[in-house]
Amino acid sequence: MHFLEVAEVEGHAQGLSAYTMAFIHGLLQTDAYASAIFARSYPRLPAHEVDLRVGFRLRRWHIIRSEPTPFAAYIHEAALRMRFSGTKVQAEQLGALLEASEQPNISIRVVTFDVDTIPLPSENFTYVEGPIQELDTVQADSGLGSLLFDAPAHTARFRSLLAQIGSAALSEEESREFIRSIKKDMESQNA
Repeated sequence: MHFLEVAEVEGHAQGLSAYTMAFIHGLLQTDAYASAIFARSYPRLPAHEVDLRVGFRLRRWHIIRSEPTPFAAYIHEAALRMRFSGTKVQAEQLGALLEASEQPNISIRVVTFDVDTIPLPSENFTYVEGPIQELDTVQADSGLGSLLFDAPAHTARFRSLLAQIGSAALSEEESREFIRSIKKDMESQNA
C-alpha cells in the first residue's frame, strides 16, 4: 500500500487504535527511530527514499498530536526492547512515548511478555474508525506489505481482537511505569 493511502485513511478517522509487536507505531516514532526502521528494510531502500518516508512519518506524527482524534496504541513489550539503532536511540524513543502518553488524545498501553498469547492475524495493525461503523478500515502489516480491510466481517474480527488486547494490556499508568523502567535500564547501560 502506498503511504499516501495511509494518510488518507488516518486523515478521516474518528478514532485510531493500533497494536504493534515488532516496532513502535509510526505515529509515535522519533526521527532517529523512524530512520533506523526504514534503513533496515529489505530490500534496502536508497537514502533518499528513507529520508522521504521519515519526513512523511514525522508529518503524520505532528498531525496526531495537533488533532483531537483519539489514538489508542497497544505496544507489545518486544517492540519496547527491540534496539533498531542502539540503546541511545531506543531510550530516546521510549522518552518520546512517555511524552506522547501525556497528550489528552493519546493512550499508550503495554502488552507484556507474560500475557498469554493473543491470536493475531498480523504483527501490526491499525484500526481506523470511520464516521459510521460501516466505514471502519483496518491497515494490517505483514511480511508481504500493508493491506487494507474494510469488509464488515474483517473489521468485526479486528474489533474483537482489540477488545482482547485491551483486556490483556497494562493500564495507562502501569504502562508509563513499565516504559520508564525499561528506559532507565537502557540509559544505565549507555552510561
